[in-house]
Order: sequence, then C-alpha cells, then structure tokens
Amino acid sequence: MRFSFVLSEVLTGLRRNVTMTVAMILTTAISLGLLGGGLLVVRMIDHMRDNFGDEVEVNVYLNKDISGTDKGCTAQPCAGIKSALEQDANVEETRYENQDEAFERFKRVFSGQPELLDLTRKEALPGTFHLKLKNPDRANVIVQTYSNKPGISSVEDQGIFLERFFGVLNGVRNATWVVAAIQAIAALLLISNTIQVSAFTRRTEVGIMRLVGATRWYTQLPFLLEAVVAGLVGAVLAVAGLVGIKGIFVDNVLAEPISAGIIPKIEMLDIFWPVAPILVAVAILISAITGYVTLRLYVRT
Repeated sequence: MRFSFVLSEVLTGLRRNVTMTVAMILTTAISLGLLGGGLLVVRMIDHMRDNFGDEVEVNVYLNKDISGTDKGCTAQPCAGIKSALEQDANVEETRYENQDEAFERFKRVFSGQPELLDLTRKEALPGTFHLKLKNPDRANVIVQTYSNKPGISSVEDQGIFLERFFGVLNGVRNATWVVAAIQAIAALLLISNTIQVSAFTRRTEVGIMRLVGATRWYTQLPFLLEAVVAGLVGAVLAVAGLVGIKGIFVDNVLAEPISAGIIPKIEMLDIFWPVAPILVAVAILISAITGYVTLRLYVRT
C-alpha cells in the first residue's frame, strides 16, 4: 500500500467536502472542549479536597459582647469556653482569634476589593475559636455540643460549606458533560455524513480500483483517515481553546479567590497532562469507530 497515494486521497477528500469538513472539525472541537472543561473541573475538585481535606476547621463564633470587651479571652465566659474546647477529646488544636486579628485577616483576604473593605467594620467580625479536629467526620458532635452554650453566637462546620461548593462544581461539571454529549452526537452524525458524501463523490474511481484488484481496506482506508484527521484537528483546536479560555477568562475572573487560596489555580500542566492526551485519544477512537461503522453499514466500496 503506497502511503503517498493514501495521503493524497485523504487530502483530496477533505478539500472536496470542505464545508462539511469544517463543520465536523468545529463540532468535534466544541464537544472535546466541553469534555476537557469537565475534566479540569474534576481536577480542581481533587486539588481542593487535597488542599483542604485535612485543614477543614470548625469555627466557634462568640457573641458581640464578648468579642468587643474580652480581646484576650481571659474573663468568663470566654475563658471557660476556651478551657472546654482545649480539653475536648475531639479537638486536636484550638486557636483563638480576637476581633482585631479577624479584621486584619479580613483586610488581607479581600485586599483587592476596596469597596467591600469600606463597607465592613471591625465590630461586625466576632472573636472566633478555630478548631482543628482529630477526626473531621466528628464535626457535627462539636456543633451540637457548643451551639447553645452561653457566650457563643454560632458554631460553623466549614466542611458543610466545602461540600456545598463541591456540589456546585459537580453540577457545573455534569452540565458541561451533558452539552458535550449532545455535541458529540452531532459530531458523530457529521462524521458519518461526511464519509458517505466523500465515498459517493469518488464512487467511480473506487469502483475502477476494485476492478483492478484493490482490496476493500485499500479503498476504504482514505475515508477512515479523513475522519481521524478531522478528529485530531478538532482535538488540537479544543486544547487551544482551553488554553485561551484559561489565560483570557479564568485567570482574570477567578484571580481574587485564587490569590486568597480559596480556589486552586489551573496550571498549563493541568491542560497538557492528562487532559490533552485524553482529548486526542477520544478524538482518534471515536472518529475511527464512527468511520469504520459507517463504511461497513452504508458504504459499499
């Protein structure tokens, strides 16, 4: 089998049906781009679980009276609360943050939002006990034990907030994959139609080749490679789109939560490994399978 002949046939087929080829490439690129976006969301969730999994705290917020008058937590009932927390068998570490310290941390975290800083007063931030638990799964015990104690305004399990946030990200991922699946169906139909049209326009020359002894694989391989090449181009465009969206949109929109350490930054390496190889592999596999099935079912060459 001559490689130069097969290559020329592939290029001829792509040029001959240029509008359908472009539509097939773009649809494939959008589908793969959405799949890649979903994979990046999954990696983001995994990074956040790794970063925060062992650092999830339970916060015990004091009421306004104690927060404003007992900055050192030396008087009752603050001292009693502190002692009880330090002696609690579920608590590994207790750290007290008074109102002044809470306000300074607030200013550091939201340094990029001057409007929010102007609207927030120190008195609005309560004194807080930050608790690191021996077993994060026992956070509900701490919440139930200390929620109604005198001097305590509320008890917050950060794990619940993180799970809700992960739930939102999972919802975004699922919605992205649903749209990707719809686009993938459109891409498969376009691949199938393109192969059928390409085979129909070259039916005479293919028939002559069969008459002089060419095998079925020899005549069908160019059509199969057309689909694979279009899929590969779509995968390259999808990766390029992810890189562009990261640099132009994601890094700018999420700059503040990323700098505050709330959301992990998506690195270029996250796109090029393993997302890009996955997209290329999916493009080759789906294009090849669709092309093969189409040739076997609809094209008699």
